[in-house]
Amino acid sequence: MTPYARRGVHGQTVEALARRILGGRIPEGATLDLVALRSELDVSLTALRESLKVLAAKGMIDARQKRGTFVRSRADWNLLDADVLRWRFEGADGNGRDQALLHDLAEMRAIVEPAAVRLAAGRRTDADLAALDAALAAMAEPDAGPARAVDADLAFHRALLAATHNELLERMRAVLESGLAHRDRIVHSSPHSGDPVP
Repeated sequence: MTPYARRGVHGQTVEALARRILGGRIPEGATLDLVALRSELDVSLTALRESLKVLAAKGMIDARQKRGTFVRSRADWNLLDADVLRWRFEGADGNGRDQALLHDLAEMRAIVEPAAVRLAAGRRTDADLAALDAALAAMAEPDAGPARAVDADLAFHRALLAATHNELLERMRAVLESGLAHRDRIVHSSPHSGDPVP
């Protein structure tokens, strides 16, 4: 999915507002001053409204009569949305690392992946095994470089979830892929990263 920032003024506005909300610069419960934001971001009212619709769809903001447009409680945000995950990874600290998010991702993987493995072991097809083998072979390539290592790891997890033949688990792919892609960039870019195959 193309990051919003690459989608013109509308996309840049979405990203700017999302990062401010996720970073706490615009806190939960705050009412947005649309006139000030429009001036500050130097965007048209139409671009601002379209951007707010995107954030509303992600549960981050809402609009009510007599209250205006406001930031919703974090409990209402769609934290599993691929864009929200990406924004959290890219803007958390100066290094683009949200340690709490990495911890939550590790816990979620510890719960989901063993269950997926059990299902896949009983339901996999020959095509599923071939996809898993191909991903493992790509992960084992020496000197593949960080980008290829990330792609191979994602291919492995995608194949694993597909091998469960459980439609809901397969949909977890979007969450795991977004989180793993950012985690893997950190891990595989480190000179101390080990062999991912074991």
